[in-house]
Amino acid sequence: MDISNLIIENISNPHELEILYRKDPKGFKKSFSHVWEQNPDSKVLGVWHERLNFKETANTEKSSLLQEGFLFMGILAVLAGISTRIIFHFVEQEAIAPINLAFGIIPFIAAFFVYNNTPKKSIIYCLLVLFLISGFYLNTLPLNYKDSIILVYLHLPIFLWVLVGLAFTGNEYSKGSSRLAYIKFNVEYCILYASMAVSGMVLAALTMQLFSFVGLDIEDFYFSNVVLFGAAALAIVAAYLVSMNLKLAKNITPYIAKIFSPLVLVTLLVYLITVIWVGKNPFLDRNFLIAFNGILLGVLVVTIFSIIESDADEKKSISDYINFALIVLALIIDSVALSAIVFRLSSYGITPNRIAVLGVNILIWANLIWIMLSYLRFLQNKSGPATIQDAVTKYLPVYGLWAAFVTFTFPILFK
Repeated sequence: MDISNLIIENISNPHELEILYRKDPKGFKKSFSHVWEQNPDSKVLGVWHERLNFKETANTEKSSLLQEGFLFMGILAVLAGISTRIIFHFVEQEAIAPINLAFGIIPFIAAFFVYNNTPKKSIIYCLLVLFLISGFYLNTLPLNYKDSIILVYLHLPIFLWVLVGLAFTGNEYSKGSSRLAYIKFNVEYCILYASMAVSGMVLAALTMQLFSFVGLDIEDFYFSNVVLFGAAALAIVAAYLVSMNLKLAKNITPYIAKIFSPLVLVTLLVYLITVIWVGKNPFLDRNFLIAFNGILLGVLVVTIFSIIESDADEKKSISDYINFALIVLALIIDSVALSAIVFRLSSYGITPNRIAVLGVNILIWANLIWIMLSYLRFLQNKSGPATIQDAVTKYLPVYGLWAAFVTFTFPILFK
């Protein structure tokens, strides 16, 4: 039967019209114009007319923005590649610290978000000043590997990550939904960048192998000039693709969250039981305490990953109970780690590493308590999933402030 006739037959049945559209969108649009001319007074067809025409207009506008954004992204990608290569030259000369390579990429990602969001001038000036101060401050520090300097190298990227978050959220930096969108962006960005990076590594390996067949060793040149440039430029390209709502990462992240949460829970339980069985002691074994903290951070990341991928309107599921169990387990791990750190401080004295680890463990412990209480209220039907997400998003600036504190004060406090 002709689609036009089917549309007319179901003119008062929106559900069937939706089915017809989904079966053959092109055929539906083509036949709809004729039906609309014959039935201009139908409210149902009027809604469909606006829907179809609006989509065409939106696509045109999106296409225009896509081209404009693509050009700007291309410029930023080239600038990031060139900047990273120049910085790497000075790193090779041991004139500056390797962490400076972050300034060849991160400010350009922030610039891309500023271009997309057009925040207030005060936010733009704030970002510009903080990036300049960070870069200048970093390069006034001595080029050595004292504990306080290494802590700067570890915490500065976290501070810069928070600055990128400010650029991403723009004028809506105080809204939990904007911060949640930034965390989701990071997850999708990592997945997409890793996927493209693997392809790039395969291409690099193949290229170097082909040149080796003709007796040319281009490994050093290729890494310094092509791989490094490509890795930096790819960081901007990945940010652009994720911001354009690329479906690859968006479709896969919820499944990764649901698969990894139970696997991490089971693995961690087995590991902790084994640790108790063999008698490992984080109070006395420094390396084991470091590993213990690494496990804690891993569990926190997986838990947050699972929380942000849950639908705010979704009802309770088995995943929520798994997440709650992970949070409780993380709290147990963090409590043990905190006890061990306090023990080591009282027994062996104060060092920058111990203070830094103590600080971050206290922050994580407080965050986990907040998330756990929010989850408990949700599981008792006293609140919705949005409360749990708020416990994640509203705490993000605290990590940024701690990273800034360690970065800018530890080299002074622990000379």
